[in-house]
Amino acid sequence: MSNCCEPNECCCSSGSKKSSHIWKLLILAVVVWFGIYFILDPVSKYLTFDLMKLNPSSHLGSAVQFFLYDTPKVLMLLTFAVFVIGLIQTFVTPQRVRTILSGKKEWIGNIMSACLGIVTPFCSCSAVPLFVGFVEAGIPLGVTLSFLIAAPMINEVAIVLLFGLFGWKVTALYIGTGLLIAIISGWIIGRLKLERYIEDWVLTVRMDKTETNEVLTWTDRVQRAWQSVKDVVGKVWPYIIVGIAVGALIHGYVPEGLMVSIMGKGAWWSVPAAVLMGVPMYANAAGIIPIVQALLEKGAALGTSLAFMMAVIGLSLPETIILRKVLKLPLIFVFLGVVSIGIMIVGFLFNIVL
Repeated sequence: MSNCCEPNECCCSSGSKKSSHIWKLLILAVVVWFGIYFILDPVSKYLTFDLMKLNPSSHLGSAVQFFLYDTPKVLMLLTFAVFVIGLIQTFVTPQRVRTILSGKKEWIGNIMSACLGIVTPFCSCSAVPLFVGFVEAGIPLGVTLSFLIAAPMINEVAIVLLFGLFGWKVTALYIGTGLLIAIISGWIIGRLKLERYIEDWVLTVRMDKTETNEVLTWTDRVQRAWQSVKDVVGKVWPYIIVGIAVGALIHGYVPEGLMVSIMGKGAWWSVPAAVLMGVPMYANAAGIIPIVQALLEKGAALGTSLAFMMAVIGLSLPETIILRKVLKLPLIFVFLGVVSIGIMIVGFLFNIVL
């Protein structure tokens, strides 16, 4: 008779081999990623100026080289960002966030919810169930909205792309000001006592409070992170290419003086105009950042450019429409107004200080 532990030993051996195989592939992928990343600039110049014979000083040559360099660079940064955030998100779930925030008072709750919004899985389609779950758990309205502001505005993908394209100073400014807007906006909305503008059906919902205690191995987490890469990058790559193409046209053909006059520090109206343009637009962070990069290269002010980016990412039209299912119009308008004013203040401040 065979020993009953033999099948388990076989399964353990098979699992160990699978885990080892995954980690070897991951290490190889990291080495290849860095190897390719550091040759993008010379390869793009070779393809543009040597192979295609385009003039480096021409509009077309400048635009083509920008496109050939930024497209793989942004896609590679995006892949890296989504994978790392995918790993982090295997430890942080919306249910855990709801549990952490339950019972927290304002200010402390606003700060905690804004910080948790950075690393919690969030998209427009999840806004309604998250909001309902927070309200049902007794989390104050202002604390809930701090989370709903921070989650899309301080986008994980944007953080990595900004760091790769502009460095840590711009990235730190983006994170810090985004958190400040989310915390203060949520606190202000909480002080206004607008709970009466939550849709009545939300207050009657009772959601399941049970939290799944799923045990994941590191192999499981790596596989889920890779699945996140396939899901996210597979959906957004067309937006990235369009965004880079627009950025390439701006980089190659738009005169620098034009951008200075429209979005420079001297144009006092540029910040509110950028926010007003950004609110009704819909674009993800990966698609909008190459455009911001091109605008900055052409002389647009940093505060104006970041205000535009924050408005596009943080006040997206789809999220606002979906939130209408749980919020009445007066609260929707207060939400948009308070966050827009916060973004404009940040834009003006950056333009004055930097």
